[in-house]
Amino acid sequence: SGATNEGAFAAARFFVGNAAACFSTSVPLLINEIAYPSHRGICGALYNCGWYVGGLIAAFLTYGTRNMGNSWSWRTSSLLQVLVPFLALPAPIVAPQSPRWLVSMDRTEEARQVLTKWYAGDDQQSQLVNYEMIQIITAIQQEKNATSSASYAEMFKTPGNRHRLFIWVTLGFFGQWVGNGVVSYYLALVLETVGITNVTDMTLMSGFLQLWNLIWCVVAAFSVDQLGRRPLFLTSAVIMGVSYVLVTGLSGSFASNHTPTVGIAVIPFLFIFFAGYDIALTPLVISYPCEIWPYRLRSRGLTVTNVSTVVTITFNTFVNPIALGSIAWKYYIVFVVVLILYGVTVFLAYPETKGHSLEQIPVLFDGATAEAPEPGQTAERSASMISKGDEKEDVVRVERV
Repeated sequence: SGATNEGAFAAARFFVGNAAACFSTSVPLLINEIAYPSHRGICGALYNCGWYVGGLIAAFLTYGTRNMGNSWSWRTSSLLQVLVPFLALPAPIVAPQSPRWLVSMDRTEEARQVLTKWYAGDDQQSQLVNYEMIQIITAIQQEKNATSSASYAEMFKTPGNRHRLFIWVTLGFFGQWVGNGVVSYYLALVLETVGITNVTDMTLMSGFLQLWNLIWCVVAAFSVDQLGRRPLFLTSAVIMGVSYVLVTGLSGSFASNHTPTVGIAVIPFLFIFFAGYDIALTPLVISYPCEIWPYRLRSRGLTVTNVSTVVTITFNTFVNPIALGSIAWKYYIVFVVVLILYGVTVFLAYPETKGHSLEQIPVLFDGATAEAPEPGQTAERSASMISKGDEKEDVVRVERV
């Protein structure tokens, strides 16, 4: 906010971007690994909804400062970003360490204490804690037995890992290339193509769009465990595809005859498009990938998705404004094709993870070779362990059946 030239502003953005990268890689992993088991899907999905909380504040702040006659019209919203990290700072200070990480470091008793405190209200005899511990220890021990180290090269070694990698790369791509990148980052250019050029109208519409997005993604986040991931993805593809076809057709019609009512008709379909985006790609673009990798590759896998997303955003940054300026609404046809590809890809390659713990999901990808306990096996062992008095050695001596 104190930058005096473009170079200083770009340098500041560089440091902010690096910090954001660290945050966006570590936080969703921690959420997925410490969330209460029956709340994991919802908590993981809510993480990315925070994007629209910031977007809503920024949009209406921009609306409020739009008529300032100096640089504070944009510096104000930039300055506000200084406050947000301070609001978020207490969370990592008080958050517990991941019990899975503790188990991987052979700090099993500390992991048990974390689960006992946060899952069972310090109930040392909690059956839920016993069940979770035996699942975590079983999975991590089997992963250690299968390989001595984790590397990016391991993502290519098995059919299951290649399947996961395909999902992570494509989801990062689709998250930014189903047409949302054009509307989100270049809303003003999109509105100009349908005859809306007033700054007040543009900024106000941006604010209401952020509010609309927030409502829909939160509703979807609370529905992931009831409806499932695949139904949300597929419904999203249909809604976005139909609305984008209509946006493309109406935009083309306005370009030909310049009828104001045709241009205005584009607006509701933009909102419908984003409702489709928000029910899947906002809540699941991070939480779904976090679920599918085994523990030792989970952080690397999330990095792959983030890289895929950043590469796509970089492409959008340079190409989208040029394409919109050159061929206007015709550029939307590209995204109609991408949306069809998105729906087909989800239908063929994205499995349903609803109802599975993090330690059980590998079975969906690796089948009989999965380095993870199957639901029935862990339940049986947990019951056996509890009946033996919950002794520590009973927790550690877990063998695959």
